[in-house]
Amino acid sequence: MLGINTVAKKIFGTANDRKVKATRPLVDKINALEPEFEALSDQGLIDRTADLKERVAGGESLDNILPEAFANCREAARRALGLRAFDVQLMGGIFLHQGNISEMKTGEGKTLVATFPAYMNALTGGSVHIVTVNDYLAKRDAEWMGKVYGALGMTTGVVYPQQPDGEKKQAYACDVIYATNNELGFDYLRDNMKSSLREMSQRGHHFAIVDEVDSILIDEARTPLIISGPAQDRSELYVTIDKLIPLLTEEHYTIDEKTKNVTFTEEGNEFIEETLRENGLIEEGHSLYDPESTTIVHHVNQGLRAHKLFQKDKDYIVRDSEVVLIDEFTGRMMPGRRLSEGLHQAIEAKEGCKIQPENVTLAQVTFQNYFRLYDKLAGMTGTAATEAEEFAQIYGLGVVEVPTNLPIARIDQDDAVYRTQEEKYNAIIEAIQKAHEKKQPVLVGTTSIEKSEVLSQLLTNAKVPHNVLNARQHEKEAQIVADAGKLGAVTIATNMAGRGTDIKLGGNVDFKVMEAIAAEPEKDPEEIRQRIEAEHEADEKAVKEAGGLFVLGTERHESRRIDNQLRGRSGRQGDPGRSAFFLSLDDDLMRIFGSERLEKVLSGLGMKEGEAIIHPWVNKSLERAQAKVEGRNFDIRKQLLKFDDVMNEQRKVIFKQRLDIMKASDLSEIVQDMRGEVIDEMIDQYMPPKTYADQWDMEGFDAAVREKLNLDLPVVEWADEEGVDDEDIAERLEKAADEMMAQKAAAFGPENMRSIEKQILLQTIDQKWREHLLTLEHLRSVVGFRGYAQRDPLNEYKTEAFQLFETMLDSLRQDVTQKLSQIRPMTEEEQQSMMQEMEQQRAQMAAAAETQKEGQIVQETSSPEGFDENNPETWGNPGRNQPCPCGSGKKFKHCHGQFS
Repeated sequence: MLGINTVAKKIFGTANDRKVKATRPLVDKINALEPEFEALSDQGLIDRTADLKERVAGGESLDNILPEAFANCREAARRALGLRAFDVQLMGGIFLHQGNISEMKTGEGKTLVATFPAYMNALTGGSVHIVTVNDYLAKRDAEWMGKVYGALGMTTGVVYPQQPDGEKKQAYACDVIYATNNELGFDYLRDNMKSSLREMSQRGHHFAIVDEVDSILIDEARTPLIISGPAQDRSELYVTIDKLIPLLTEEHYTIDEKTKNVTFTEEGNEFIEETLRENGLIEEGHSLYDPESTTIVHHVNQGLRAHKLFQKDKDYIVRDSEVVLIDEFTGRMMPGRRLSEGLHQAIEAKEGCKIQPENVTLAQVTFQNYFRLYDKLAGMTGTAATEAEEFAQIYGLGVVEVPTNLPIARIDQDDAVYRTQEEKYNAIIEAIQKAHEKKQPVLVGTTSIEKSEVLSQLLTNAKVPHNVLNARQHEKEAQIVADAGKLGAVTIATNMAGRGTDIKLGGNVDFKVMEAIAAEPEKDPEEIRQRIEAEHEADEKAVKEAGGLFVLGTERHESRRIDNQLRGRSGRQGDPGRSAFFLSLDDDLMRIFGSERLEKVLSGLGMKEGEAIIHPWVNKSLERAQAKVEGRNFDIRKQLLKFDDVMNEQRKVIFKQRLDIMKASDLSEIVQDMRGEVIDEMIDQYMPPKTYADQWDMEGFDAAVREKLNLDLPVVEWADEEGVDDEDIAERLEKAADEMMAQKAAAFGPENMRSIEKQILLQTIDQKWREHLLTLEHLRSVVGFRGYAQRDPLNEYKTEAFQLFETMLDSLRQDVTQKLSQIRPMTEEEQQSMMQEMEQQRAQMAAAAETQKEGQIVQETSSPEGFDENNPETWGNPGRNQPCPCGSGKKFKHCHGQFS
């Protein structure tokens, strides 16, 4: 009997069907405009862009101009690339503009789809970022789609690592910018380490379209982006501890594969303590639990993790005596990425590589918090539905499945489960041989380099020619993927997520043409292309007759999404194809997540060796196991994000303060306020409220005045004067300090003084922020233990992080006041030398950008247009000594303008 939900879906359609149906009228409008835009000249398309820009600037909404903008873009793409967008591609573009994730199957033309919302949103003048998973795709797509934007009168930029600063600024000044998620995040951090506005590259965060959105916003979101600098070298300690780890036996530690964690047992703790004592790493009479042992214990734990949780050729490879991490989802190498908190150094010691020094964090941000900066966010992928809840909760993104242009003709077979790895591999080799005999191309998906190489050896023994794509063959990636659809090709790939190159049946024509031209340079390229296109047509037909691409998965991944991505490589644009997964009870997922029941079932069926169980129930049971793992991983990411959100609020405050300081032309009032607050704090400390003069600590106060304000004043005698109270002393101090700073400003010259104040403020903020990040890291690593005392670690972290932030701001005020009070008028040579030194210090953190004249920023003193006393964003730039626009009656500096 059908359930109520099933009946309702049959009558009314699913929620997704209704969203798709709602776009039909818009698509019809775009199609109706096609003849009008076809009739335009090339210049006519550019003129239409200018007209649309004017209308948007005049207040017309983007939704209102959507049909015209999309029609203009479709015509430009047809002329520039020879590609006319299908109706489903227009739908995908509409969903992206609305701030959704468009789930579109592989081969449906997502790269072209992004041009429609990108073009339309760039009409507002805000920058549009199109985010890709690697630099090759960013450059390829920018060059390819740049022709479309060019035909529309728009500019296209591409951002890549180690790009010269001038070129990077030019790229960010374009209408549409292609870049990787890493480079965008790092540029955001670098911009917030610069010392002037003209050095900053990014111009706001208006709209981002993230390609392979699940890979970037979920898989990679577990690792924050960190800009770091070297700390002290402790390589000897890592080597010493590394020699101790192999002495441990299995009873000394426990591994929890589900949570990927390893801990010492009681016996292990006793053994390691004794061993550390014997090696002189812990002094006699001290234990592991003493505060002095914290660092050693941390290093021992990291050594244990390096040996027991990280496997060579699965989690990392050693290349040129360097440990290079491997992305577990894409199988790609991640050069430049390092594990934090000494774990990378522990792996280097284990592998006998040169140990790089540990780093201290200068700036960091998670992808979640970076991408939530955008006014509007959208994404594209072939597989997002399984993570819809996470996209909605973390990013506020809906997921819409866009129908395929042609019906999917791929046959998805039920999983085949074998009892042992050996039986599974025998069945896989047999299936590959059968397909190869009839010339059907085969794509074999593995989950690690090690497994892909085992399979490669088995195929070599079976005399089956094949290609292997994993982190070792990273450079040949595009070529290997392009060849995977050739007649009779066998390709082994480690995790096919987000490879970015389509597998076309019969092979990729462009790659074949390039190969032939290189082999026969004397022949006419056009003749070569015509010959290869004719050959390709025959090859494509032969591959289709052989059954299309056969995708063979060698085990299930923890994430259903990665399996779906592998499967989706076959059956593009209505092509025939089939997919199958071969599993065994020894596979990681089966072994870790409860295969005992399944093993009993298989034993009860009296299965013979080499037989497999194939049934839809098995698929369902595996999907449930995968859903559980995905749910747990989501909870972990959610918890990490809650902790990072605490830091993110503080980061936003600090970055805004830096921006305000860089925008201001005169900071004398801010430093004067800081000085006043430092004096107030000194008065409170040495002359506590409600105390008598004979209870004041005037010697301590005198020393503090000399140290922090650089003033030699008779403060001890002031206290002996009749009728003098703490307020009188505070006033005298402020007056003396103001006079001294006025003399310095006169001696330096007002312009130089303003520049020095700005540099010292920025330098001190950066230094304090770096120290604060390190303190928060330490707090984060120990706060989990509060759970044992029945206290919520997150609440504890929030409370202490806030107190630390307040302390940091107090310390900032004191340091800035002290540094400014101690500068003295110098000769011209000394002044130039000091300014150069400051600039050099800044350059160590961020490379200086090309000089560009900075426009003067005028402070608004009258109420700006659209003023609302309840909305600080409408107040403009009030003077710090003016009444606060909120109407409180206080000065702005003592109300909403407090430095906090």
